[in-house]
Amino acid sequence: MKEIIIILLCIILIALIIAIFYVGNYLYNLGINPKYPKDLIFKSNTDEETKQNETSGVSSIDSKTWLLKHSNYEDLFLKSKDNLKLHNYIIKNKNNSNKWVIAVHGYTSQGTYMASYAQKFYDMGYNIIIPDLRGHGKSEGTYIGMGWHERLDIVDLTNYITNNYKGSQIVLFGVSMGAATVMSASGENLPRNVKAIIEDCGYTSTWNQFAYQLKALFKIPSFPLMHTASIICKFQAGYFISEASPIKQIKKSTTPTLFIHGDKDGFVPFFMLDKLYNASPAEKEKLIIPDAAHARASYVNPKLYWETVQKFLNKYIN
Repeated sequence: MKEIIIILLCIILIALIIAIFYVGNYLYNLGINPKYPKDLIFKSNTDEETKQNETSGVSSIDSKTWLLKHSNYEDLFLKSKDNLKLHNYIIKNKNNSNKWVIAVHGYTSQGTYMASYAQKFYDMGYNIIIPDLRGHGKSEGTYIGMGWHERLDIVDLTNYITNNYKGSQIVLFGVSMGAATVMSASGENLPRNVKAIIEDCGYTSTWNQFAYQLKALFKIPSFPLMHTASIICKFQAGYFISEASPIKQIKKSTTPTLFIHGDKDGFVPFFMLDKLYNASPAEKEKLIIPDAAHARASYVNPKLYWETVQKFLNKYIN
């Protein structure tokens, strides 16, 4: 009888382990595999206006037309440290500027969806680089790095600008996962040419963001499924989910940073703003846009948004 009970318990344990790894692999694909459908994630978002592409802010048709037809952009391809061919749009301002902005898109999006932001910065006199992050747009890659591996790609872009354009002054700007990317880059050894960072609705860490969505989607706690998905992520994408932590990175930052968030954000929760802001030891400012859902701050109150951005940058960019 004891032997039968032991065998049954072993079968149950094995079945449980298999089930945990099956669900963990599903969560990995749902969150990290760029080819896996993300409808469930975006349907869970309580912000009715926020659709998939709005995780990096939606460009109007006119802005996209400006980028693709009138900005005179060039395609810039760079090799990443792990040998991926990464695509970027590079737009040089007609007014011979030494000011540069690297404008980084969000989760499952692509560079073209940063066109409206790029056009604003162009009008402010900036040259612009818009990357297609790895696994997005025209860039190579089989996984979404949630800003972690991408942080090094952004560092490479700052070095590209510094090495090719003397006297450059660089701003890092990102929305949603793009914000997490530039915050993660802020903890690295950036060139002195990087003068300021602007993050719009970024998350504290990939772990916290996924745990928040896991609860919203399935009403279940993070253990043990998140831990399993993290192990799978390490094998498949080369990093543990817990590694991708903008809040840990900004604790090492010395670059002046503007933190922006809409107070009606139900995708990357609004409470993350203060956690990020309070963690930064650098010179910093905070902008809260009332009634703005995820990645909608610049659309809900464009006047306040861009006046604040301009005023902030004027302190650090000559």
